Amino acid sequence: MTATQDTTQLTTEITTEIATELTVRPAARRATPGSTGFTGSTRALLTCAVLSTPVFGIVSLTQAFTREGFDLLRHPLSMLSTGDLGWLQVGNFWISAVLTVAGAIGLRRVMRGTPGGTWAPRLLLVEGAGLAAAGAFSMDPGDGFPAGTPLGAPAGMSWHAMLHMAAGSVAFTALIAACFVLGRHFARAGRAGHAVASRLGGLALLLGNGWAMSGGRAGSLTLCVGVLVAMAWVSVVAAAKRAELTGDADALDADALDTDALDTARR
Repeated sequence: MTATQDTTQLTTEITTEIATELTVRPAARRATPGSTGFTGSTRALLTCAVLSTPVFGIVSLTQAFTREGFDLLRHPLSMLSTGDLGWLQVGNFWISAVLTVAGAIGLRRVMRGTPGGTWAPRLLLVEGAGLAAAGAFSMDPGDGFPAGTPLGAPAGMSWHAMLHMAAGSVAFTALIAACFVLGRHFARAGRAGHAVASRLGGLALLLGNGWAMSGGRAGSLTLCVGVLVAMAWVSVVAAAKRAELTGDADALDADALDTDALDTARR
């Protein structure tokens, strides 16, 4: 073999190697929703959505069953923001708001380009803003809570109580709408069970809040149930999307390993 032939063969091998590195390997590692860099932060954001319901529910119900004078049949969870320990529920609203907003961002990433992928996250962002405002403006004491407060409704409503009611209405309306949008999302994806569960979650809050606003018996309890059911379903959706994202990332990593093995064999 002549020197010219040796040089030609070496040039061909180097060219082939560079072409492989610039096409096959980067393609396997290109940043996609399933790639390591993108998946890590999105998975963390979705985890926030998963945690939002247990955090809000556990902190609220623990206080509901332990604070003196509180009766879940007569007092809404928001009233826990009053009294000496009111800061606990205020903090609960704010932490839940942060978790909800973070979760909405995560859902926006994984639902982008799908039916409901625009409005469901937007509505959850609105819900998060409503929760934050509800924490900033507390209700008035009333009907025996905090302990020592006269029984019966307050004679009037303070400005901060009115703002709390408005913020709560915005948060509830956004959450209800988000559940129905998620119902459409799953219906279009052919997942009938998830679609029904989404709509039932929204309906539970719609009916629970409606009954409470109408002055129905144990309305604060029906509202509590409706809120927790709707929030819990959003957490379930976030957990499912997180699992799907993890599966996609594992599949992508496996493809990358297969590509590496193929490149090694070619060498």
